[in-house]
Amino acid sequence: MAAEGRRISLLCFFTTLLCFSLQTSEAKVRHYKWEVKYEFKSPDCYRKLVITINGGTPGPTIIAQQNDTVVVDVKNSLGTENLAIHWHGIRQIGSPWADGTEGVTQCPVLPGDTFRYKFVVDRPGTYLYHAHYGMQRESGLYGSIRVSVPTGESEPFAYDYDRSIILNDWYHKTPYEQAAGLSAKPFVWVGEPQSLLIHGKGRFNCSTPGLGLEPATCNNTNPECSPYTMTVVPGKTYRLRIGSLTALSALSFQIDGHNMTVVEADGHYVDPFVVQTLYIYSGETYSVLIRTDQNPTRNYWIATNVVGRNRTTPPGMGVINYYPNHPKRSPPPANIPIAPVWDDRRPRVEQSRAIRARPGHVHDPPRSSDRVIVMLNTQNEVDGFRRWSVNNVSFNLPHTPYLIGLKHNLLHTFSQIPPPEDYDRARFNVTSRARNSNPNATVGDGVYRLEFGSTVDLILQNGNTMVPNNSETHPWHLHGHDFWVLGYGEGEFDPKRDPKGYNLVDPIMKNTVPVHPYGWTALRFKADNPGVWMFHCHIESHFYMGMGVVFEEGIEMVGDLPAAIGGCGETKGLKLHGKP
Repeated sequence: MAAEGRRISLLCFFTTLLCFSLQTSEAKVRHYKWEVKYEFKSPDCYRKLVITINGGTPGPTIIAQQNDTVVVDVKNSLGTENLAIHWHGIRQIGSPWADGTEGVTQCPVLPGDTFRYKFVVDRPGTYLYHAHYGMQRESGLYGSIRVSVPTGESEPFAYDYDRSIILNDWYHKTPYEQAAGLSAKPFVWVGEPQSLLIHGKGRFNCSTPGLGLEPATCNNTNPECSPYTMTVVPGKTYRLRIGSLTALSALSFQIDGHNMTVVEADGHYVDPFVVQTLYIYSGETYSVLIRTDQNPTRNYWIATNVVGRNRTTPPGMGVINYYPNHPKRSPPPANIPIAPVWDDRRPRVEQSRAIRARPGHVHDPPRSSDRVIVMLNTQNEVDGFRRWSVNNVSFNLPHTPYLIGLKHNLLHTFSQIPPPEDYDRARFNVTSRARNSNPNATVGDGVYRLEFGSTVDLILQNGNTMVPNNSETHPWHLHGHDFWVLGYGEGEFDPKRDPKGYNLVDPIMKNTVPVHPYGWTALRFKADNPGVWMFHCHIESHFYMGMGVVFEEGIEMVGDLPAAIGGCGETKGLKLHGKP
């Protein structure tokens, strides 16, 4: 019976691929040629080395239509650093080697080499791309992906103009300086960011007392750090595709005098709701509609602020420029939006719960799951080094990428002990506000091996950190899939009571979701995409410190692996014959 079920699953999978191939027969191929290198830039007026794509950061926006093939030839001109680029939100159906996750789906791209990423954008929506090697993302290697519906089709909302905005936090230290502190004994935290950037532009106060910065290092008159400005025509509707790629911060986003109607989240249509403040976590994307119906004789502020942390970072500021006003004409200072209270998590949880699938665009979730994995997020220590863990296991990447190791049966390259599927409730009191009383964790690199076609529930459980009265927001991102968000709750998840309250009627599908302080988030997904996929906290320092896991599903259905993804660990002598 099990064999028959697997045969049917395989038939369904290959039928899906056939249908997918037919759908894409008239699609276009979009070619991009990028050179990635270091350049001195002053995005917030402070001059530092940043990673650019073709001379800019953020990098070029990839614009395509549903079912197009995107080909990106990336030349690594960083000199002495490897790189990998992840296409965040693209499921990589049939191309798991193009996911761009160093240590999981590929070896890194070496300095001087050119690597070809080739994949199909099979759904319309708003997505991102960013570095996935070490903590390079926060050096500026990121950008937007905008996928429209095919010609002749329409979306369930109307707008006149389309704009992409990436929000980011910005540090003056390099990722390597930060990593040295995170890996040190005693532990040195990265601290709060110096600035917030709106699409690559921010403003650090170069006259900050005690820093003594020279004009060559920091200059507030530098045009590079002039505020981000979006010119609009009065009386029109604008779709703003807002993405966050912060290294640490949860953010609020506000536009003086304008309501925002949320219509899309992570590539899925939302039952529309109106906000004055949008809360967004690292790795999330939203589309909001705004109507330029305010007084056209002046300009308007955009503001973004840190929430969820006791902020010391000043707000990021931009301008909505109503044409024909001069774009450098500042809006009235009195009209800067008032920042939300940083530690009031109630409106953030309310927004999470308000996001539901749009009627007529609901993807019905399976009514039940085949497997439940509960994941307790904790801050720990391993041999005196500060780490983050899942069920008391802190994740480390192996030297041989999992996709190659599993496909070619190099099982000795990582642990064959599966990670735990729950935590010991006798040891961990997740409702306590005290310092974690069980700080010692272990390090592991085992994987969760999922039955292909099965339905999996993931319960993300949050508790206190190593600091008393402190629980952090963690945005978790799943590669290779979208998941249904079934619910959020306070305190400890009750496996008998809480599933009765799951939303199985109109749950939104996403690829990134927060687990709020002292709470839980329940997700469901289908393990129907052959490959090996990361699931991790999207905060750079947390992932670096071990906050992630890996799923394997249907590895035997993955085609020949491209030779270009090898070259590290035990892949050096391996013959890979596939093409990207």
